[in-house]
Amino acid sequence: MSRANGSRGLFLRRPERAERMLLADALRTETFGGMLLLAAAAAALIWANSPVSAAYETVRDTHFGIPALGLDLSVAHWASDGLLTIFFFVAGAELKRELVTGDLSRPATAVLPVVAAVCGMAVPALVYGLVAVPTGGTWTGWAVPMATDIAFALGVLAVIDTHLPSALRAFLLTLAVVDDLGAIVIIALFFTASIDFAALAGAAAGLALFYWLHHRRRVHGWYWYLPLALVTWALMYTSGVHATVAGVAMGLMLRVSTRDSSAGDGEPERGTAEHIEHLVRPVSAGLAVPVFALFSAGVPISGESLWQVVSSPEPLGVLIGLAAGKTLGIFIGAYLAVRFSRARLNPDLEWEDVFAISVLGGIGFTVSLLIAELAYPGPGEVDPIKSAVLLGSVAAAVVASVLLKLRNAKYRRLYVEETDAADQGGGEQGEGKQREEDEDAGEGEVR
Repeated sequence: MSRANGSRGLFLRRPERAERMLLADALRTETFGGMLLLAAAAAALIWANSPVSAAYETVRDTHFGIPALGLDLSVAHWASDGLLTIFFFVAGAELKRELVTGDLSRPATAVLPVVAAVCGMAVPALVYGLVAVPTGGTWTGWAVPMATDIAFALGVLAVIDTHLPSALRAFLLTLAVVDDLGAIVIIALFFTASIDFAALAGAAAGLALFYWLHHRRRVHGWYWYLPLALVTWALMYTSGVHATVAGVAMGLMLRVSTRDSSAGDGEPERGTAEHIEHLVRPVSAGLAVPVFALFSAGVPISGESLWQVVSSPEPLGVLIGLAAGKTLGIFIGAYLAVRFSRARLNPDLEWEDVFAISVLGGIGFTVSLLIAELAYPGPGEVDPIKSAVLLGSVAAAVVASVLLKLRNAKYRRLYVEETDAADQGGGEQGEGKQREEDEDAGEGEVR
């Protein structure tokens, strides 16, 4: 018996190459990635509210690392500052591609999603303040409802989308990419308590070396970049700036291929943002984001905790900021961009579609949980805020799903009507041609 055949029955065996490729391709799809994220969040909630919840806290708070380098972190800390850097690296690569060859490369098409994204961050923060501050709360959580979870939102859209215009997904993707950039800027500017300038200079030198190797020398070996990325990440973390900034910076430094892939085999050029994003995305969707969700979404859920969300100023501000503020911000931003600039709504879309996507933008799961942990570092005080994030994201997902299903049903009806009309037109043309042939045959017989 061959070694390959003998390994088929082994438990936890290393998958064969075809199986690995199939799994990687699945992880690149928004549907599978979103489902994995939801599964991890559900597992965290079940574990944290089960009889073995103490084990969840023990695992989450277990420290390991290198104390001499200041890297003795908890499991949850490693997930948020370490693994989530991979997620932001992919987001940076995606943003770079959009800036060079996507919608953001053309000002006429970039204005609409950019303005919508900016308003979609500003209005939730304002709504939070209007809800929380007058009722005795503080501005501490103003940034929590500002973020849209790209994986979660695209996953919901992918599950529902059968006949929706492709422009709808493009709008959401561009909106979420700009939103991610805004979130990382906010993290860097407002959640940096103190800066170690020597470590920051070292991180900057690492990024400069990354750029030189990638752009000037065109080095392709991962064994160059992985150690450099780890050192740069460690220096960025030590500097006091949130370590995920290093991921975004490296993603933005990647080269983007400008060749027309439609003229070739469609494969991304080796060493470019497209190729590297293609390789790293499964790690982000299959490991980084789910593990972060597993150790961040585990908050105690009870009648008392839910009452605390709707009765306490700051959790209520986060809840309304996500569920209502994001919707108003994105929709109003898109309308103002069309009304007062040269931006135009895609001809395939209607304002009802934009409103449905605006509601979907209220899903602020991953980045909102990260900002919540940064804004409320004290033990216990972050749990009501996380509960508010979960409730707001679920509410936005449910309402958006209903609206998108209604829009999808409309576009399905239009598709069926157009298909029937085309078939009927083809049948009438065929019958007319048959009548002409019969008439010609009759004339031939008369002759």
